Amino acid sequence: MFYNNIHTRVRYVFLVVIICLIICIAKVFYIQVFSYQKLNTLAESLWSRKLPIASDRGDIVDRNGKVLATNITTTSLVIIPSQVTDPENTAKKLANILNCSYEDMLKHITKKTSIERVHPEGRRLSYEVAEAIDALKLDGVYLVKESKRYYPYGDLLSHVLGYVGIDNQGLSGLELYYDDYLTGEDGSIKYFSDGKGHKLDLAEVYEAPTKGITLQLTIDLDLQQAIENELDNAMSKYNAARAIALAMNPKTGEVLAMASRPSFDPNNYAVFPSDVINRNLPIWMTFEPGSTFKIVPPIFKHNIYL
Repeated sequence: MFYNNIHTRVRYVFLVVIICLIICIAKVFYIQVFSYQKLNTLAESLWSRKLPIASDRGDIVDRNGKVLATNITTTSLVIIPSQVTDPENTAKKLANILNCSYEDMLKHITKKTSIERVHPEGRRLSYEVAEAIDALKLDGVYLVKESKRYYPYGDLLSHVLGYVGIDNQGLSGLELYYDDYLTGEDGSIKYFSDGKGHKLDLAEVYEAPTKGITLQLTIDLDLQQAIENELDNAMSKYNAARAIALAMNPKTGEVLAMASRPSFDPNNYAVFPSDVINRNLPIWMTFEPGSTFKIVPPIFKHNIYL
């Protein structure tokens, strides 16, 4: 009787062990087969880092494909604090080149973060400054591509085009209104590091950025240039406070040219007053256009309407 009870208990224990083993095998099988991709992504996120590569905004062109707004390539300074072997010496050398304080640069280098972008001193560096930094070959110091908006015709059509901020975000005009279309998708250079942030000797992965969509306007560049020249002449001749001009196709309603004075250069918009850069007068202010049969444009209160 005693022997039978022992034998029965052994069989129960053996059955429980077998069931637990089957559950473990099934769990391992589920993890390896069904949850592999999710767990692999989580694991990779722990030991992979990305150096950002900014995308180019889409070009803005006139009705004939002539470029009104495009991009030029610049470089920016990025620091990976965990890879910097000599913070004090690195901060001193970078501060001398960027003409900024040693204390501020040291804060960037010793900051508890995976990647530190030096702003604003390290943004949109000139070729000479970028070459000087690259020649130092400092550990943890990287130069990455950055796109800068460029308007080849300066203040031409400036109020219509608008302008963008230092992070290439639309702030005014068409740049703001169509920002979602003009903005591209950033890329990166992915590298791998250990738990302390030290770079591993593994191949880097390049993820190319995607440029934004090109925006084509109904504007005719030649007509726009002619109108802007006439506005400059009118401003000089009549010493006017403001002047606006608008040309449309009467059959389709397409806007062929739009301009106003005073104007501004969107390549350097920060030096102009806010009331100048943020007001597109042909659509912002109200005015009396006069009879459509009048050949000579009227002049009201030193404001010229063409």
